Amino acid sequence: MKPNILNIGKNLKKIRTEKGISQDRLSKLADVALNTIVTLESGNNGNPTIETMTKIAQALEVDINDLMK
Repeated sequence: MKPNILNIGKNLKKIRTEKGISQDRLSKLADVALNTIVTLESGNNGNPTIETMTKIAQALEVDINDLMK
């Protein structure tokens, strides 16, 4: 089953805000463009790469599955 991008965006935003990390800070920690974080959280990017999601998960110190569920 393919992950729903809206769920990924919601999960990402929830985890990020719970950890008190700004979008800008996360983009720097994950070495991912700020626009990518903003787009993912808005649910407008239907095709994030595994590499991008892995970088974000590592920066947030969570399992990638926590973002994808």
